[in-house]
Amino acid sequence: MRFSWLGWITSMIACLLTATLIIHSGPAQEPLSQIKQAVGLPQVETNTASNLSPAGLESSTTDFTINDNRLNDNAFSHSVGSAQPPLDDRASIDIAQADLSYQPREEVYLADPSNYGERYTRDAAGNPVNNRYIVVLHETVGSAFSAINLFQTNHPRDEDQVSYHTLIALDGTVIYIVPPEQRAFGAGDSAFRTAQGEESVATNAKFPSSVNNFAYHISLETPPDGRNSATAHSGYTEAQYRSLAWLLARTTVPDDRITTHQNVDRSGSRIDPRSFDAARLFTLLRQYPSRQAISANPAG
Repeated sequence: MRFSWLGWITSMIACLLTATLIIHSGPAQEPLSQIKQAVGLPQVETNTASNLSPAGLESSTTDFTINDNRLNDNAFSHSVGSAQPPLDDRASIDIAQADLSYQPREEVYLADPSNYGERYTRDAAGNPVNNRYIVVLHETVGSAFSAINLFQTNHPRDEDQVSYHTLIALDGTVIYIVPPEQRAFGAGDSAFRTAQGEESVATNAKFPSSVNNFAYHISLETPPDGRNSATAHSGYTEAQYRSLAWLLARTTVPDDRITTHQNVDRSGSRIDPRSFDAARLFTLLRQYPSRQAISANPAG
């Protein structure tokens, strides 16, 4: 009789353990399959040394927010690739030449893991997603160092988590913050609008869908006169435009999928990057032979 009781108890324990394993290792992870490699985006060398020394902690706003829908009149179209330069600026743009041997300084300054996540091949509901990548341009509003300090701070609350993949400093230094195969938290409630409709992916059922799952976020360091709530500033440096063109030339993202935070934001409150000269960027970018082929075949 003792043997029967022992056998019964052993069987019950085995059943409970089996059920526990099924609950914890089964359906919970099934809908979200991680993208292992971000093909078509610039890869970061893992052994790249960082020589940056943050100059003290600063308070920083890493996004520009304003509640004035009238500013949408100054927005780019759905992608900045189609923007046309103002007539009085064409002469200065025509003389801009891309130095194809240009090589910016590169640094790696990785964000705290709480501020980025995985890219997925399925959304939160288990539906497959296969969006082509887009590039979203931002500005820091604060200094580059203050943005880096923010990204390297652990943020346990989802609402506080924020990051870009790459930041371009005023001197043109390209600072890698989140690996390209990971999902940076650069745009919350957002969508990329095309002639076929909106593209947006929900990776967490508790939050609105966004472009983050298929976006590569690049931010430009704001000049000192723009670290405020004004709607414009003196603009970005020539070194920043050259470094941005150099970085984009390393991707296979077509011109019509390069956009701004203002354009993907659903709230209508984001207007970054302010004072951005899209025509200047594309004049430089399209001089790279690799980009000429992409511009001719944007669906490739």
